[in-house]
Amino acid sequence: MTRAGDLRPDNDDEAPETGLGLRTGRLDDILGFHLRMANVAIYQDYSAAMCDIGLTQKQFAVLELIAANPRVSQIDIANHLSMDRATMMALVNRLEARKLIERKPSAVDRRRQELLMTADGQVLIRQARAIQEQHELRFTGRFSPEELQVFVEALKRIYADIIPGRGDVE
Repeated sequence: MTRAGDLRPDNDDEAPETGLGLRTGRLDDILGFHLRMANVAIYQDYSAAMCDIGLTQKQFAVLELIAANPRVSQIDIANHLSMDRATMMALVNRLEARKLIERKPSAVDRRRQELLMTADGQVLIRQARAIQEQHELRFTGRFSPEELQVFVEALKRIYADIIPGRGDVE
């Protein structure tokens, strides 16, 4: 809450001591700020965990979707991940250059590019899943199973009406 005529919120009465970091001010009350900070922590941990195999979060997500949906189209994955076509094309090009996936024209619609995991891709996804599981536990382990379920459902409510089909909440 901001005091009348003052830009500083009520929780910022005292000056911070040098070297102790910044006061958060009104940021402390902004959900997006906390989501961003949580995302930064998860991203940094993920990047460090996957550095030996060189797999980004988006690349991992694409490989998982291909593994779960053989012959899925690039467009369907791009739509599911809310990614534009150019970004998706570049990502697929990188995975294909690493010989992790291959593109095949659809037998039904030649304009449609279907994606398949290669043998190398199957080996890498197994490695990545083991690493990702440990990465995930570093964060999910901070919650009880019940807390985690409530937390994930709450996150889904945030994007349920923004990203169609992704919320799965009632």
